[in-house]
Amino acid sequence: MLNPFRWSFRMQYGAGFLACAAFLAYAYYEQFALDIEPCPLCIFQRIAFIVTGLIFLAGAIHGPGAGGRRGYALLVVLAAAVGAGIASYHLWVQHIPPDPMVGCAPGFNYMVENFPISKVLKMAFTGHADCSEVNWTFLGLAMPFWTLVCYILVGAGALWAGFRRR
Repeated sequence: MLNPFRWSFRMQYGAGFLACAAFLAYAYYEQFALDIEPCPLCIFQRIAFIVTGLIFLAGAIHGPGAGGRRGYALLVVLAAAVGAGIASYHLWVQHIPPDPMVGCAPGFNYMVENFPISKVLKMAFTGHADCSEVNWTFLGLAMPFWTLVCYILVGAGALWAGFRRR
């Protein structure tokens, strides 16, 4: 049986890439099979998973020396930290009392097609009613909580793979 504690850096980073791909596959399943439309903050969390997964993939393909492994680990942690920050903010938006004057934002595609990126970012991170709605839970906890957990796990795994003694 394969012991994940003895895997090579390439195998560990390949597993990290597959984990990110699985997280994204589940998000797309939720969107297209269960008709749960993602809010702008969910979209940015997906982008962070894409970036994290691509860094994992690059590390797995490259198979660098000790300095490169540490560099890849720090890049994964940076991408995961951005995702964790967005997920934390999303959790905060979901837990503040709703403002009756705040309405729904236009869809993310509409915003990207019709506004400059600076305005899209501002609109996405102002926390509209779309982002405060909890329409999916597992064990009583919303999707941003679980993405936060996943970001912490992949970041810790990347650090362990990049900095452990060989």
